[in-house]
Amino acid sequence: MDAAIHTEGLTKRFGTRTAVDRLDLDVRPGCVFGFLGPNGAGKTTTIGMLLALITPTAGCAVVLGHDIARAPEQALAAVGAMIEAPAFYPYLSGRDNLRLLALAGGISPARVEAALDVVELTDRAGDKFRVYSQGMRQRLGIAAALLHEPQLIILDEPTNGLDPAGQLEIRELIRTLAGTGRTIFVSSHLLHEVEQMCDEVAILKDGRVVIGGAVAELLRRGRGLLVRVAGDPAAPAPSSGRDAAHGASAEVLAQAAELLRGAAWAAGVEQRGDALLVDAPAERAAEITMLLAAHAISVAEIRPVERRLEDFFLEVTRP
Repeated sequence: MDAAIHTEGLTKRFGTRTAVDRLDLDVRPGCVFGFLGPNGAGKTTTIGMLLALITPTAGCAVVLGHDIARAPEQALAAVGAMIEAPAFYPYLSGRDNLRLLALAGGISPARVEAALDVVELTDRAGDKFRVYSQGMRQRLGIAAALLHEPQLIILDEPTNGLDPAGQLEIRELIRTLAGTGRTIFVSSHLLHEVEQMCDEVAILKDGRVVIGGAVAELLRRGRGLLVRVAGDPAAPAPSSGRDAAHGASAEVLAQAAELLRGAAWAAGVEQRGDALLVDAPAERAAEITMLLAAHAISVAEIRPVERRLEDFFLEVTRP
């Protein structure tokens, strides 16, 4: 199996509105995959199609090697899901809620205790669901998704409404589940959570993936050293072609960029407004200063720049 989830041209239209537009997606087996996008981007509709709850208008979705439209039972046999807030009987205990689900699904009762143990709810399993905290309810929902020992788990906003401690618990639980070889597909709008727990992400806008890939690789883009250079102190006062704050003319900035691009340790140089972003480790700061000084270019400022997943999200989803 090449991908746990593979979609090709997946499309869903509701009347004249296109909710998902020719979506191409590949989710690698064994990874934690973050599915991101602003409200209305098509995340929930996509999940509905992956779970055979919504019929696509066009395209295909293959889940665990099976076409979801042609063989939904085979595709979903090893899929567990928690969509939105988990619903349980409030007057039953957590354990009894899971026992009912196991009975309805023809699942061994022994799986109930195993699932409770995985989500660390055994000590509170005898308490009624109505007294559970939001974090405990989310964990019970994940336990329900684990009852039939799925290979793929789809979680929709698993940390929604939780305080920081609860978010940490769910994040650690997801990483634990991934450590068992399962594939975890997580839809979320909490970008800092996704950044910390996901291996790969796809960001949707208007039903299409606008950027995706390994989280580490995305965060590496735009990381480096921000360099501002000063102009020739003997030159005339700043004009429209010169940076007023630091006195760096366009010519001086271009010369500095060319010099830095020639350095073997600089993977790339791009202009960011009145400064240069150099793709190089922070330890190269002194060498950058010396290189430019050797060509009579003074460094006005140099500092490391880190990029967050939120930066990418805002950049690619803004109107």
